[in-house]
Amino acid sequence: RCSSCGRDSEASSKMEDFYELELNIKGLSNLEESLDDYLSVEALNGENQYSCESCQKRVDATRCIKLRSLPPVVNFQLKRYVFLPKTTTKKKISSSFSFPGQLDMGKRLSDPSSNYIYDLAAILIHKGSAANSGHYVAHIKDESNGHWWEFDDECVSSLGFHPFGEKPGKSSDKADQKSEGTSTEGSVANGNNSSHHEAALTSNMGEMFSSTDAYMLMYKRSSKDENGIKSNNIVEASNSSLPRHLMDEIDALNASCVNECGEYLSKKDNLLASIQERRQEVKSVITEAPATPDDDSYFWISLDWLRQWADNATPPSSIDNSPIQCEHGKVPASKVTSMKRLSAKAWEKLLSKYGGGPTLRKDDVCKECLKDVAKTAVSADVYRDRKASLKNLAEAALAGSIPEGPSYFISKAWLSHWLRRKNVDITFDADKGPTSALRCSHGNLLPEHASGAKRVSVPESLWLFLYETIAREADDVVTFPSDTQPCEICDHKLSAVASVEDRLRAVKLKQRQSHEKLISGKGFALNPGQKYYLVPSSWLSEWRAYITATGKNVSSLPEPQSLEVAINSLKCEKHSRLLQRPLDIVYKRGGITQKTSNTDGLAIISESDWQSFSEEWNVEHADGACAEIVFSKSSEDKPHESSEAMVISDKDPDQSINGANDDLEDCRPYVRTDPEVCEECIGERESCALVEKLNYQNEDIHVYLVRGKEAPKSIREASAALPVPDRRTSKRSRRTTTGNSISLKVSGSTTVYQLKLMIWESLGIVKENQKLHKGPLEIEEDFATLADKCIFPGDVLWVKDSELFEDRDIADEISEPKADALPAEEGFRGTLLTSSVSAQLCQDIVSSE
Repeated sequence: RCSSCGRDSEASSKMEDFYELELNIKGLSNLEESLDDYLSVEALNGENQYSCESCQKRVDATRCIKLRSLPPVVNFQLKRYVFLPKTTTKKKISSSFSFPGQLDMGKRLSDPSSNYIYDLAAILIHKGSAANSGHYVAHIKDESNGHWWEFDDECVSSLGFHPFGEKPGKSSDKADQKSEGTSTEGSVANGNNSSHHEAALTSNMGEMFSSTDAYMLMYKRSSKDENGIKSNNIVEASNSSLPRHLMDEIDALNASCVNECGEYLSKKDNLLASIQERRQEVKSVITEAPATPDDDSYFWISLDWLRQWADNATPPSSIDNSPIQCEHGKVPASKVTSMKRLSAKAWEKLLSKYGGGPTLRKDDVCKECLKDVAKTAVSADVYRDRKASLKNLAEAALAGSIPEGPSYFISKAWLSHWLRRKNVDITFDADKGPTSALRCSHGNLLPEHASGAKRVSVPESLWLFLYETIAREADDVVTFPSDTQPCEICDHKLSAVASVEDRLRAVKLKQRQSHEKLISGKGFALNPGQKYYLVPSSWLSEWRAYITATGKNVSSLPEPQSLEVAINSLKCEKHSRLLQRPLDIVYKRGGITQKTSNTDGLAIISESDWQSFSEEWNVEHADGACAEIVFSKSSEDKPHESSEAMVISDKDPDQSINGANDDLEDCRPYVRTDPEVCEECIGERESCALVEKLNYQNEDIHVYLVRGKEAPKSIREASAALPVPDRRTSKRSRRTTTGNSISLKVSGSTTVYQLKLMIWESLGIVKENQKLHKGPLEIEEDFATLADKCIFPGDVLWVKDSELFEDRDIADEISEPKADALPAEEGFRGTLLTSSVSAQLCQDIVSSE
């Protein structure tokens, strides 16, 4: 409507039908406010001025919606989803929204009327926090009785007389609540413990409901009869109103349902009858089962079988008494706890129906088993008495006392164990016999210096007792009188082994004495200008372990690799230079020492140590790799620039150092080798090793969720560490309380985008909110691979949640098409040419190793 001339636009005269009214709820709390907003007058001014055909110019105007008529059912679409231009995503509005059980729409018409009263008939609900996912259910009222039902896929459940379920602890008499005119609010469950909050409100204007998930409301117009009583006019559908083919299908389904119900009831009746019959049978047998000791005839039955028969709906097929029989086919006294005594009547009833057996009567108690038990008891008593009388002889033998008269060898360990036994039964299962540990593979007596062959001499009386009561139980017992000579073959063999070990001990002792400082593994002071030699740290570590093994381990460790082979393997064939670098040296407080390592690099040893190694390992003295400590004149000088280095003479090193203190303060020491280190070959090897590292498959990396402004130092240091072979994260780095931590299986070809999806799935942080770091550096470029970003197996990454973007379901991200990353050239796959590994990083890795 033009504000100048007051005329309506030509389009205003047109009537348009509608399916539902779409209402805003953002910033609004109930249906009345949303309807006021929907039907409010909007001013068109400024840039939104209206072009009036009558005024022939752009003028201020007003615009609004007017309802001319309303249908029998009015649908209200609540706009719970809004579009966020900043993130180009949709967001669900989860604020609580109230709506009445009865709605007067007559006052909303352009021509107000009092006959447009609507009752709430259905509510459509969206469960879930995201706009692009969730679950839909419907709450629908039965118009015939006012009962509400929830429709959740194939599940239909009753909600009572409240659209969201009866309120716990509240009266269901709504008439009383309305008459009181009070307003109450409480939490109402909708029967499935959903996340949305429902509440019922009672006010003077009628019953009110609220929901955080309702997105469509359906109201049905109610009519009143002549007396003003509301009537829904529900019409029953007659069979004649349905098409014939639908009636036939309904009749067929109903008939099938009746048949299935009949079959179910029949099966149920049969099962109940069977169970009742079993109960009567068990009850009758149990009632007749007891047999008094005075009964002349009773029977034994297996207790296990009787329990299975009484407890199961389907009884066992036949009686099984075999578990309670002895080897003589009768009832042993030892199994009295596994059987039950039955009266003759109960036994005959079970046997006639189930069969089986065997039948075990009152007189079937096994006398042979009773005799064996009695003999065992008597023998045990005799054994205890005789052992007590011979105990002193055994203790004297262990103490080293030599008995008078005939004596016999037995194992010292066996006799000690026999004396310590608390259980004095005849059977002895701890060992095969008292002499089994003394017998060699040839059946003779082992030499005493053999392993486990320590022996003692016992008197003949003790030996006979042991042989009669214990040794006879074993088949391989051999008697060794005290004058028995050891096996010559075993004695010769053990003597040869002992001789070899003695020689080996002597060799190791000599080397330990020759290399006292080197054995300790500690660093020693290095003097500039003095000549040293280099050996592989790995070989030196193996040699140290081999030399220090003594006692029983003297021959257990293998001999290290030949020193000559180890020295020759250090030189490259192409340039005859060293393939490893010396370990770093430390210059502190005027003293120079070398760092230690058990695996990598070349260790410095003194000239005297090298001279001893040359003699001990048959190496030419001239084949050794020499080393010298020199100082560079500038911290920027490289080690191979010998012309810029200042060498300190070894004639009087102390005087030389003291005289040049001022010059050395700004210098740094390094190791000069002869032959030189082959940087070219080392670089090639380390590049190949780096490429191999980048081509890993299905390896673990660790991701920490950091809460707060900055990641802890332990995580930053662990994640920023350079990749070192066989690197192991410290315990302090592994333990953290900053938040959640996860381990993920990745490959070198995994993209950063794929890694972020894994983190999203595991930690629940949307991809756009992830600030992923390795050390202090942030990992960006979604379509770069982990190899491009120099992420290696075992690396520790950390991630923060920026919380800038709204949460959404990961399924939406996966379902959306993504731009493909540029494919790498196939010809360069597996090389550093397809990664973004910088030359500086390679150099840093080389330096760290």
